Formats: sequence, structure tokens, C-alpha cells
Amino acid sequence: MVSDIMEAMAVIRSGDQIYCQGMASTPTRLLAALAERARQLTDVRLYHLHMEGPMPQVAPELAGHLKDISFFVGKNLRQAVNEGRAYYLPLFLSDIPWFLTRPDFHLKAALIHVSPPDHHGFVSLGPTIDATLTAIQQAEVVIAQINPHVPRTLGWAHLPVSAIDYAITVDDPLPDIRPEPLTDIDRRIGFYVASLIEDRATLQLGIGKIPDAVLAQLTHHQDLGIHSEMIADGVKKLAEAGVITGRYKALDVGQIVSTFALGSQELYAFLDDNPSVAMRPVDYTNSTAIIRQQPRMTSINSAVEVDITGQVAAESVGSRIISGVGGQMDFVRGASLAPHGKSIIALPSRTARGEARIVPTLKPAAGVTTTRNHVQYVVTEYGIAGLHGKTLDERAEALIRIAHPDDRDRLWQAARDMIPGFRGMSG
Repeated sequence: MVSDIMEAMAVIRSGDQIYCQGMASTPTRLLAALAERARQLTDVRLYHLHMEGPMPQVAPELAGHLKDISFFVGKNLRQAVNEGRAYYLPLFLSDIPWFLTRPDFHLKAALIHVSPPDHHGFVSLGPTIDATLTAIQQAEVVIAQINPHVPRTLGWAHLPVSAIDYAITVDDPLPDIRPEPLTDIDRRIGFYVASLIEDRATLQLGIGKIPDAVLAQLTHHQDLGIHSEMIADGVKKLAEAGVITGRYKALDVGQIVSTFALGSQELYAFLDDNPSVAMRPVDYTNSTAIIRQQPRMTSINSAVEVDITGQVAAESVGSRIISGVGGQMDFVRGASLAPHGKSIIALPSRTARGEARIVPTLKPAAGVTTTRNHVQYVVTEYGIAGLHGKTLDERAEALIRIAHPDDRDRLWQAARDMIPGFRGMSG
């Protein structure tokens, strides 16, 4: 191992393919060094999920030198993706390890962010596992950023220090992401979603105001479990309050299971050396075969738009990419196949600009993230639409009744024009 970052980056050559750990574990020093190294190279490809912090690898002057390819686009990459300076690769999260292990895919390097070695000589991948273990196994070279602020998470998060070829030491706090204040609309959505969650259920939630609003409504539930691709501060609070016990899970009993965590410094402290939290690779957390084994598995996801037949767009506004496929379909399908499982799509009835989110048809070029065949429940601040097992006209009527009141007349008319036999009455 070496301590000079540019000496480590010298192993990267033109045409190489690289994987970078993301979320709270984004190795920002290594990214900056890679961007600098790429100025001397051509056709380097960088693959990753959502990453936090600055994104120097998408600077305009790196065109032709470094191609950034994201499986999930965060706010810090949206402009670059929609301007053609970075690229979106739509893929279920559960399929990313498969992508990295294809016979025709050669991975030169894995850039990772880890804790200092423990007394057994193992580092921890901290709050982000995603596909990083697979990348480490596939890569010729592993370059690590070692940081005392990275919590020593348990589960499948450990790596012998001997697996690292090059390392630098940093002393950088992890991203501190604080929950946003909830609005009345968020709280009403949280109330309706919580009403669908049974005691002893196992939950999947993401990050953001709607998951926070749901978790805030669960303080009187009992013996909930967590099997999720992601956890944030709301999960920590319910675990400390004794609401989340995992006692009735079929797998990983008594443990919160996730592939990444993003939140406050208090969340990272909660994860540190905590045997009640098991970090797992994304092809485990997001495996439909694993998810469906959890009794009362309940998935809670959001959307950009839902059309009146139940098609869900969650990764783009028309052709403009804003996020990614992520694990929505992994969990929607897994939860729907689980014993007494439920899948829920929750969203406000309108955008902050007052645009309808329950719509006659999705915007042109919008990707259908979750098909209408898979959707069970859609929730807005106006109630719950149960769609599973309903005809197109019944679905339309249920969705229109939870749309914003000022949008309903237009939706009733659209349904009459679009759906043969629709007899729904406005009001």
C-alpha cells in the first residue's frame, strides 16, 4: 500500500473501467484524484450508484477522457446527465452485481471508503455495501480511502486489509443529511400509509419526507422489522423506541437489514459496532427470492407520476432523468409475493408547482418504472386507492378519487374518453 494518492491513480490507464462505492461512503478524495488523472487519459469509464458530494468527474473538459455512468442519478448529477456530460444506465439494483460479473466486462479498479483496520486486520465498508463487495472481487486493483469517521458496520461489511492494494488516510466526516420538516400533506400521506401497515410487518422504505412521515406515524405499532435497501434516521428512532424488533421476521431475525444508510452523524454512530444492524450486498437485500420470504413484507416507494390505469413513473419527468429504477420493482414484486405482503406507492397529489401527479397519461418519453400489473396500493394525502385485481375502469375511478379535487373533473373526462365502458361519475 502507498500513501500518495496520485501514485495510486497511476495504475488507471486509457480504456479502463472503474467502480466507485457511493452514498455516504463516496470516496471524495479518490474521485477528485481520478478526475485529475483522467485528464491524461481517454475513454475511462466510471460506474456507480448515487454518490454524495461534489462530482468533479463530470466537468465539461473531461469529455472524451472520463465517462461517468450512473445506475441511480442524484441531485448532484441530474444536470450533467440531462446535458449529456454523464450517463444513466437503467438497471434493477439487484442486477448490478450480475452486470459487474459478466464475462465481457473487465473491471480494472474499485474505489472504496472504509474504516481503519480492527485488531483482526479487517476494515469495514461502513454504511454502504451496494455492489461494492462484488466490485472488489472482480477488480484487478482496489484503492481505498481509510477514514476514522466510517462506522464499523457488521453483517457482510468486512474486508481483510490485505485485499486493498493502495490506500490513503483521510479524516473527513461523512455526509450529514438531516430530515426536512414535514408538511401537513406529508403527515396525511404518512397517516394513510401507516394505516396499511400491520403489527409484525417487515418494512422497506427509502429516504425523504414521505418515508419520514410514515415512520413518524408508527410509534404505536409493535414488533416491526426492517429489510430495506436503505435506512435513515427514522429507522434509528423507532429501533431505539422498541417499535422495531425484527422478532417476527423469517430471515435475519432480530436484525435491521439494509445495503446502505444515509443520514445524520447520529445515525452513523448508531450503526457503529451494532449487532442489531446487518449490512448486506444489494443482490441479497433486493433479491425477490429473499424479500418474498418475509411475512407481511410491506414496501413503500414514491413516484413522479401515476396514470389513471396505475402505471408508475419514478425515474424521469418525461425524458428528463431525475433518479433511477433503483430497487422499486425488486421490492414491489417481492412484497406482493410475500405472505400477507403489500406494496405501496405514495406521493402527493400535486407537485410543489401545483402540477397534477395523478394524470391521464404519463408524460411523453417517461419510463414506466413499475407496471400497472404490479401496483397494489397508491396513496396520496386524499386517501388510498387499492388497485390490485381491479379492471381499468375501476382503477381509474379509485385513482381519481385520491387525486387533487381541482384535477378530478379533467381526469373523469379523460377516463371517459380513454377507457371503454367507463361509467364513473364526478363528485
